[in-house]
Amino acid sequence: ATAFIFPSLYEGFGLPIIEAMACGCPTISSNRASLPEIGGDAAHFFDPMEISDMAESIRKVCEDTEYRQTLAKRGPEHANNFKWESSFKKHMALFETILN
Repeated sequence: ATAFIFPSLYEGFGLPIIEAMACGCPTISSNRASLPEIGGDAAHFFDPMEISDMAESIRKVCEDTEYRQTLAKRGPEHANNFKWESSFKKHMALFETILN
């Protein structure tokens, strides 16, 4: 796919953008709720209440090959932060800090 577009207004976590990024698909997402925190610098964000902002975001990612490739490269790297193994290690480190 050229890009994954996620115009959600309300999202508790944003698993779909992590899945798209893990597959190396450039991700375009709304800037609502937790999505900017989840996507970080590996996704392009827009205001879902402004159709022109969404359209411009889609145009930019589709027409700017270098930018699209940058997002595609960053995606899998960023998605690795959300693997269960990574989450487990971070939690164990926190527990060890608290207990020591």
